[in-house]
Amino acid sequence: MSDRPGISRASMAVAALSTVVEWYDFTLYLYFATVLSRVFFGGGGTSLALTLGGFAVAYLMRPLGAAFFGHVGDRYGRRRMMLLSMALMTAAMLATALLPTYGSIGPAAAWLLLLLRCVMGFSVGGEYTGVVAYLLEGARPECRGLVTSSAAAASEVGALLAAAIAALTVNAMDTPALDSWGWRIPFLLGAALAATVWIARSIMQESPDFERQAAGGTVPTNPLRHALTHHRAAIARGFAISALGSITYYVGITYVPAFLASASPMTEGEALWLSTAAALVVILVTQVTGSLSDRYGRKPVLLAVCIAAAVLPITLFSLMAGASRGWATVGALVLAAVGGAMSAVGAVATAEQFPGEGRLSGLALGATTATAVFGGLAPYLAQELMGRSGWPLVPGAMIAVVALCVLPVFLTMPETRPAPNRPRA
Repeated sequence: MSDRPGISRASMAVAALSTVVEWYDFTLYLYFATVLSRVFFGGGGTSLALTLGGFAVAYLMRPLGAAFFGHVGDRYGRRRMMLLSMALMTAAMLATALLPTYGSIGPAAAWLLLLLRCVMGFSVGGEYTGVVAYLLEGARPECRGLVTSSAAAASEVGALLAAAIAALTVNAMDTPALDSWGWRIPFLLGAALAATVWIARSIMQESPDFERQAAGGTVPTNPLRHALTHHRAAIARGFAISALGSITYYVGITYVPAFLASASPMTEGEALWLSTAAALVVILVTQVTGSLSDRYGRKPVLLAVCIAAAVLPITLFSLMAGASRGWATVGALVLAAVGGAMSAVGAVATAEQFPGEGRLSGLALGATTATAVFGGLAPYLAQELMGRSGWPLVPGAMIAVVALCVLPVFLTMPETRPAPNRPRA
């Protein structure tokens, strides 16, 4: 078989760019956390914690969605799975934009928001891992790291859009107008973006690896059972990689605006603009990290990022909690670089733990489960622990602890980068 996969550049581009939607929505929710706490939870001392709690609960739906969509992708094809998940995401985002508020229906507004967050969490459960698998399976072996890291870069484009649109919305109107109707604008834009991506996905080709399975009769009848039977060690390694990737991203990047707004002299608008700059840093770092993993291997890059995540975050959160806006900016941007690097190498490293058969289900059991725990729960836990202890460095300590816990796994895991010039299987 030729080294060049039988897949068009257009299909690869659509797959890579489609992660914009998932990260736009979830990042927007975190960046708008203080606004949503007023609009749906009535404001007050506990409203921000409740808003972040809604984010955490929704994230717990991701493993269920990953198992469902992973089964669809492993059994019936990656393309069909990605079309189905994007259709559900479009509907959930549109419904969120049209929700009544606390001022209209009282506490029921918060329950409706939570319900739609759960639908969104379920629908995106297999989204990112499905895109990563598709890119991995369509890329040439020698550039898998770079190509697969484009999913992380594109997801950060979604985060960049969320940060920029949130910042523009917050700064363009006063608080009463923002709370009354302005908050709906970013969610309506997200629904339109999701619908556009769904239309674009209709032109995508099927993954060449799934076509190989279909032609050879090796498509697993029960992908989850197949993964649990044959790939338990790979599931554990994927969990460890994703645990560090999730906490560095969700605590080190997306939680930062809420942290800055509550623990630093920055205003909401300033914190959102800083997050926009952080998103640009991540986009640049992901491509560099992906290329480095192709040149030197996944394991050395994973170890380097893990050590950085163990050593730097406490100091960086200390900078952000200080009185200097300049040092807070430095802290946020360096944290973004660490999180972006981990997302880039983590994407290809987790997917390469599995063969094509049952890959999405294996990622659901390992990587997506870790994302639910260390991504969804971590911002809420950081806010709670910081409030109870009065110690503003809790988020940095959380990242460092996870890094130290997964370091032994990274030290003992096998290298998964394909050998140079190895013929494509």
